[in-house]
Amino acid sequence: MKQRIESWMTLKTKSQIQNSYDVLKYISIPFVVGLLVIFTISTTSASEMGWGFKSPAFHYGNGYSNHVLSVEQLQHNRKEDRKEQMRSEAARLERELENTTLNKFIKNVESRIYATLSKQMVDAMFAECSTSCATSGTAEIEGSEITWSKDPTTGEITLTIVSDDGTTTITIPGAGEFNF
Repeated sequence: MKQRIESWMTLKTKSQIQNSYDVLKYISIPFVVGLLVIFTISTTSASEMGWGFKSPAFHYGNGYSNHVLSVEQLQHNRKEDRKEQMRSEAARLERELENTTLNKFIKNVESRIYATLSKQMVDAMFAECSTSCATSGTAEIEGSEITWSKDPTTGEITLTIVSDDGTTTITIPGAGEFNF
């Protein structure tokens, strides 16, 4: 075996190399042609060709109208989702603006002012005095007019609030009518 490898590795003359290429060419060409013949002679079979739509628009049991409706529904849902996101973002921004430190301060001051006005009005309504007390009063707050009047004989107080959308009247019984 070792001798064969050594003889193979020895330098060959140009004519020997040329002869080996000729031999290879004469052997390989018929071999390739033989393989092609074997593969082409194999048995062939055929069946009827079936044709059908691959699109879901034309699939059996799921007709074109269902396809169009599902596409339309998806588009509608996406639009509604975008609108809802825009609404929620607008509401979030509005909440942020309302919850600033300045707005909290303003609301607190308004609340205290209204509480003070309310206390002063109630003190004037229920004041116990003989001749110098006021028997009526009017205040205008943010477009609403608040009017009160006290009947000096019965002590009954009538409170009328006239706002933009209508009138509200509240009647408060006199001090002697409460039984505690």
